[in-house]
Amino acid sequence: MATWPPSRPRERASARPFCNKHHMPDLFSPFTLKDITLRNRIAMSPMTMYRAADDGRITDFHIMLMGSRAAGGFGLVFPEQIAITPDGRTGTSCAGIWDDGQIEGLSRVTAIIKDMGAIPGIQLGHTGRKGSELKPWDGKVQTPPDHPEGWQVRGPSPIPFGGRFPYPVQALGRAEIKDLHRSYADAARRALEAGFEWLEMHFAHGYLGASFFSPLANQRDDEYGGSLENRLRFHREAMDAVRSVWPERLPLTVRLGSDDFHPDGVQFDEAVWAICQLKDHGLDLADLSLGMNTDDVKDVPFDKLAFMVERGSRVRREAGVPVGVSWNLGIPAVADRVIREEMIDLVMLGRPALSNPHWPLYAARELSHEDPLSLLPEDWSWWLRRIPGPEGSQGWPIAVRTA
Repeated sequence: MATWPPSRPRERASARPFCNKHHMPDLFSPFTLKDITLRNRIAMSPMTMYRAADDGRITDFHIMLMGSRAAGGFGLVFPEQIAITPDGRTGTSCAGIWDDGQIEGLSRVTAIIKDMGAIPGIQLGHTGRKGSELKPWDGKVQTPPDHPEGWQVRGPSPIPFGGRFPYPVQALGRAEIKDLHRSYADAARRALEAGFEWLEMHFAHGYLGASFFSPLANQRDDEYGGSLENRLRFHREAMDAVRSVWPERLPLTVRLGSDDFHPDGVQFDEAVWAICQLKDHGLDLADLSLGMNTDDVKDVPFDKLAFMVERGSRVRREAGVPVGVSWNLGIPAVADRVIREEMIDLVMLGRPALSNPHWPLYAARELSHEDPLSLLPEDWSWWLRRIPGPEGSQGWPIAVRTA
């Protein structure tokens, strides 16, 4: 296995930007943020599943998916990105939270997650100019506004994304921006009513927040465009709107598109600056990802283990906020080491969480955890402890000890 990450000198305790009551954390250490304590440092990232009803309501599929991952030992569990408006969805089969009638289904999600011992998180977002898209298995291409499953996409400027997203973009007016901020606040109120205890705002992956931040998509000449300060205004005001209704005792986090991997797009230094600014607007943790505001990218290290961790570690040091990252962290030894080295605070797993609903149990066995079955609900672990049998007889691979 590749040797990663490089060893880093441990920061002196007095220099640490924050303390989480654990002097030597590992992947299975509890993590406290505001009044919420996760049972470990493993989070299931939001992943769009294209299984919601046409009206944006959650279905039994989501109950199954979220409940099984919570039962599998994840500390924090997100459904997919939840759209704040109908045109904020990726497609008509994606979930929403723009109507009070959608609360009931989301409440079922939070109930099963809590019952299985995890914390339910919600990611609020708007796809902007990357919306109105067919399902991946139907082509994953943007549909025109007059298509039965399409709509007029909106963004900061009338600049189509290009490629799979060729259709004209309607530039948002000031009044529409204010309406969207109210939609964020309304969505946060509904999320609280549905029982979510962790709220993340999705400002990455080429969606609306990411496009406001990136000069590739934002060429406005008003207070929402031009300078870096102006390009972050949409985010600051959206966060202020959410924080006005989201309790201070509950975490408010942001997934930020921290690099466009394009010379004319967002540079990582700008993302570090942005996280520092968002701290003053209620940011409790930074979830760093990619900008994805263009397909014309260079040197994106998709084939590298944990390639966002070094960047996350820098934000953690310089901004003084806890950090979570995703991307290629599915090897337990790597995930554990980046927590032990105190480079990041949360490991965000997307595809590994889909491929293995019991990834935390798998990781605990690989890492010689003293009691891997303690990660499971008691009724499940009771059966597995009762008659252990020969190693390998219970249906999981024989562990490869790495610690």
